[in-house]
Amino acid sequence: MTRRTARFKTVLTALAAWSALAGAALTTAAPAGAAEDGTEIAPGVRYTAFDVQAAKGVTHAHLLTVDLRSSRTSVGLLYPGVVASRAPVSRLADSLGAVAGVNGDFFNITETQHPGVEATGAPVGPAIANRRVLKAAVPDGQRFGPALPPGATTKDVLGVGVDGRARVDGLALDGSVRTRDGQFALGGLNQYALPGGSVGAFTSDWGGVSRARAVCGTDTDRAAPCSSDTYEVTVRDGRVVSAADTPGAGPIDADTTVLVGREAGAQRLRKLSAGEAVRVRHRLVAARSRVPYRFALGGCPVLIGGRPLPGLDDTTSAVRTAVGVAEGGRRLLLFAVDGAPAYRSGLTVAEVADTLRGLGSEDAFSLDGGGSTTLVARDPGAAAVTVRNHPSGGAERPVPNGIGVFARS
Repeated sequence: MTRRTARFKTVLTALAAWSALAGAALTTAAPAGAAEDGTEIAPGVRYTAFDVQAAKGVTHAHLLTVDLRSSRTSVGLLYPGVVASRAPVSRLADSLGAVAGVNGDFFNITETQHPGVEATGAPVGPAIANRRVLKAAVPDGQRFGPALPPGATTKDVLGVGVDGRARVDGLALDGSVRTRDGQFALGGLNQYALPGGSVGAFTSDWGGVSRARAVCGTDTDRAAPCSSDTYEVTVRDGRVVSAADTPGAGPIDADTTVLVGREAGAQRLRKLSAGEAVRVRHRLVAARSRVPYRFALGGCPVLIGGRPLPGLDDTTSAVRTAVGVAEGGRRLLLFAVDGAPAYRSGLTVAEVADTLRGLGSEDAFSLDGGGSTTLVARDPGAAAVTVRNHPSGGAERPVPNGIGVFARS
């Protein structure tokens, strides 16, 4: 049994004991039939809006229901083409031809604790697009966003497998670096933060943003100082071509991998010499499902098997985005709270879980909220999507990724 699987089973055991109390504590409910009401914007895709009675008053919600059983409908990752970049959800959807979508993972939005270090805009968790692995998860302590509930980690993902079913799972990095002196584990892939003492790989999927942020903070303290013991090696076509004492910046060619080391990882990289053969291998391994992912992105599970996770925040109300998985992964519910002033009190995380359960979700996954919350949909016959909610900041916030809904005519 893997460590991740054991932890997940522990969470399920706690859920069983806690479920009776949860049912009594949560009173939020979605209107009956809300998931089936509204307007069909494409085959198997419906949009609706409705009010939710929450602890701090009425809030307004927007919902996309996606029938994954339809051969004409699919979902995938919206992103700007590289990991360390951001764009509004509407622009991402239109550029990729999506008929609808919502914002995605939490991300490295600011670097006020590290003056002079560029914020990367890169997401927290793993990401897969069209079966292509883009990145792995940062350490839990390097996460941006609200505190994780017990048992949740930055490796948690929501995605759809090649079998067409949506599921919540965890994706861990399995990677290595082989040199003439032997082999050692790879600690990161296209991440804005690397584990202490590790070596991380950066590929063309990262983009041109500086890699300096990768060596700042620690596994338990995002605000800790940047490491003073760093080293970077550039490998092209399997051979070392250059090295530097600090992480650099700029686009990375398709035949090139940049290895960034901190502390013990930096010491390993200093042993490499120009022209030396280096082989870098990496993949993401699912904790439970053996089905390869077509797409996946990070966030936080809030509902598993119809039961809210223990320890969900039931006091802090906010504008939120979330996804529900229903009918054994054959139906996806993309949910966003409106950010207009009249509704900005929003929902607690516990109320989000309860609302999605009321809509028929067996599992649910919380995404970035607040000013990032955006739900877009295309009117039938229209050439572009429109923003259906009111972003709480008054305009769309650029985000690193999201979930796109695609339809074939």
